[in-house]
Amino acid sequence: MMSAALPPIEGVPGPRDAFRFLDLITASFVATLLLSNIASTKIVSIPPFEFDGGTVLFPLSYVFGDILTEVYGYRRARRVIWIGFIWIAVAAGFLALVDALPAAPGYELAGAFHAILGQTPRIIVGSLVAFWAGSFVNSAVLARLKVATHGRFLWLRTSSSTIGGQGVDTAIFLAIAFWGVLPNELLLAVFVSNYVFKVGVELLLMPVTYLIVGSLKRAEGVDIFDRRTDFNPFRLSRAHPDTATVRS
Repeated sequence: MMSAALPPIEGVPGPRDAFRFLDLITASFVATLLLSNIASTKIVSIPPFEFDGGTVLFPLSYVFGDILTEVYGYRRARRVIWIGFIWIAVAAGFLALVDALPAAPGYELAGAFHAILGQTPRIIVGSLVAFWAGSFVNSAVLARLKVATHGRFLWLRTSSSTIGGQGVDTAIFLAIAFWGVLPNELLLAVFVSNYVFKVGVELLLMPVTYLIVGSLKRAEGVDIFDRRTDFNPFRLSRAHPDTATVRS
C-alpha cells in the first residue's frame, strides 16, 4: 500500500514528499556527471573503440535518469537534471578560476593542471548544452512511453529513451566542441564510436535497471504515471504544479 505520508495525486498540495531514497539517487546522479567530466580529459582505447574516459562512466547518468523518471516521475527528474546542470557549470567555473590563479613559487605542475583540467569554452558549452538536451529527451520519452504502454515493457521504454537521449547528447556535444576543428570523417567516426558504446553499456546494464526500479517502487510504495504532466523543462515553480497520477 502507498505510504500515508504521500499525496494520492502528485503536485496537489498536501503532506510533503517522504521518499526514502530520492536523495541517494540524486547524489549518485550528480557524482556520476562530475566524475565523467573530469575523466573525459583522457582518451582511452578499448579496441575497436577510442573515446574519452568519461564515456566509460557517463552511461550511468542515463541509468540514474531512467530510474528517476520511472520511479519518481518526470517532475522530480526535471528538478534533478537542473541540479546536475548547475553543478557541472559550477565545477567548470571553479576549475577555470583555479587554473587562472597564479601558481605558487616552486609549483611545477601548473602546465599539467592546465593541460588536463583547463577546458576550452567550446567544450564547456558543448558539455552543458548536450547534457541538458539529452537528459530531457531521455526523461520525456521514457515518461510518455510509460503512459502509452500502461507501465509495461520497461525494456522498451529504457532502450528507446536511451537511443534518443544519447543520440541528441553525443551529436550536440561533438557539433559544438569540435565542428570545424576535426575533419568531418573523423567527427563522424567519433560520433558512431561514442554513441554505440554509450547505448551498448546502458543496454548491458538493463538487468540492473530492472532490479533497482522494482526495488525502489516497492520501497517507496509508488508507481507514478505522468498523464497530465507539463513536460516544459523550464517549469520549476510549485505555484502551478504538475499533476501525475500515483498508482499504489
